[in-house]
Amino acid sequence: MKLLEASHVVKSFGGIRALDGCSIDVEKGSITGLIGPNGSGKTTLFNVITGYERADEGDVRFDGNSITHHSPDKVFRLGLARTFQLTRIFPRLTVLENMHVASQRQGLRALLGRWSSSHEQRRALELLDFVGIAHLKDLPAGNLSYGQKKLLEFAYILIADPQVILLDEPAGGVNPTMIQQLSERIRTLNKSGVTFLVVEHNMEFVMALCDRVMVMHRGFRIADGAPDRVRKDPAVLEAYLGA
Repeated sequence: MKLLEASHVVKSFGGIRALDGCSIDVEKGSITGLIGPNGSGKTTLFNVITGYERADEGDVRFDGNSITHHSPDKVFRLGLARTFQLTRIFPRLTVLENMHVASQRQGLRALLGRWSSSHEQRRALELLDFVGIAHLKDLPAGNLSYGQKKLLEFAYILIADPQVILLDEPAGGVNPTMIQQLSERIRTLNKSGVTFLVVEHNMEFVMALCDRVMVMHRGFRIADGAPDRVRKDPAVLEAYLGA
């Protein structure tokens, strides 16, 4: 079953066409990779899917319903969450306070009150433990390492129990031990039914983690298939060598 689909999406910025009739689909229950040279349109596609950019043409569907013109908040409430290349956390708040904001989903206004329930606080601590940073719960988030900030952002979106998670460069700038830890957490969540779409430049990470890999170049998809097949595809090799 195709849980997430983008069909013939076009997005231009001035005279630059970032997406040129791009079409992708993500099967329910899969871990799908989305790779391509710098400037191929991967993050722009993520932004269109999640409502941060509006497509000039084309359609985005989630669980059979069009979400093409939905706001980011509405996309999130439907069960589609994402991370960013540059983490979006509150650096002056503690790690646990960041999770408090996530649980209330009302921005900084959430800090004016206490946790809505003890269950929400327990859930937040469980997720911090799941990603391996519960021992840092009282530290200001700005004091975390780059990799720990990525783990916090990951825990932050998990509190909403999303059906689909889009990860934008999750392994970028992260040490090998933390990459392995992240891979294990993704696999665990996937076994529980969460679907993933992963944009990443770390080829070893993608090829070992993903069931299927799609490749973008110059704003559209040029290859799609099992990791071993995609790795050997002449069009993929040309796109990277040319880039």
